[in-house]
Amino acid sequence: MSGRNSTCRRVCLACLIYAVMSYPAWAQTKLDPKLPEYKPAQGVSGNLKSIGSDTMNNEMTLWAEGFLKFYPNVQAEIEGKGSTTGPPALIDGTAHFAPMSRPMKGKEIDDFKKKHGFPPTALPTSIDMLAVYVHKDNPIKRLTMQQVDAIFSRTRKGGFDKAINTWGDLGLGGEWKDKPIALYGRNSASGTYGYFREHALFNGDFRDEVKEQPGSSSVVQGVASDKYAIGYSGIGYKTADVRAVPLAPDSKSEAVPAEADRAYAGEYPLARMLLVYVNRKPGAELDPLRREFVRYLYSKQGQSDVLRCGYLPIGEVIATKALASVGLKR
Repeated sequence: MSGRNSTCRRVCLACLIYAVMSYPAWAQTKLDPKLPEYKPAQGVSGNLKSIGSDTMNNEMTLWAEGFLKFYPNVQAEIEGKGSTTGPPALIDGTAHFAPMSRPMKGKEIDDFKKKHGFPPTALPTSIDMLAVYVHKDNPIKRLTMQQVDAIFSRTRKGGFDKAINTWGDLGLGGEWKDKPIALYGRNSASGTYGYFREHALFNGDFRDEVKEQPGSSSVVQGVASDKYAIGYSGIGYKTADVRAVPLAPDSKSEAVPAEADRAYAGEYPLARMLLVYVNRKPGAELDPLRREFVRYLYSKQGQSDVLRCGYLPIGEVIATKALASVGLKR
């Protein structure tokens, strides 16, 4: 990814979440007071099925639990094996919702259109900071995106002049100097894998040495249990045993910590929208079950669940636009 494209991505993200910052206290990740309270509707029943992102698994679970408090007769099933599993399930109708930690790819959208005659609808639900984690005792103070690429990739498309194999290659001394860096990451079914490959590896290829994990939490657990490890995972999976390293776009730029205000401002290099895809024919109404679940996502209760997961909530302006995209009003 060129520097120009990287800048464009950050600008686009900043534009998308600009409305979130309309309330100053959001720098402390407080809810937008303009979000509506959820009020239950009549005639809601059935089975709700979600298939997709592991990163969003805890979110989907909390959303379902909150939703079922209003509708105890509804049955919910949440399956989070990776974003790649979402589009086929939505296409085949085996899932009502496909949570994804990355946008659908062109082929996934084309496959959906081939089956249904129209594209799926993407609902922006929350903001994640994809973090680069090290053990809590690791003294590394910052990493550039080019260094991250040289650590995780074998192609080094970011332009770093050599592979980074030991902590000494990053300037650490003492006991760290000669210690090899153990690499932890996600498997290829994961949207996090694809997002990290595109934005941190500059569309390069991962090293064979990366220990691919089936879930976000297992990446963090791997880093927590290995003093000399490094890994990437969503900010919602951070624990006290790991530390998120501040990231700089390049060697001449400030290293930005994984903090809410920096993500809302579009400054954190690996901030991303977490999406929920739905099958909705243009001009058609959603059935009551899906309609009310979407309304719950964009309520104060639904965005409170986002905070409980450690992600960043969206604001009323984005919520209103998202509801309108599936024919709903506040």
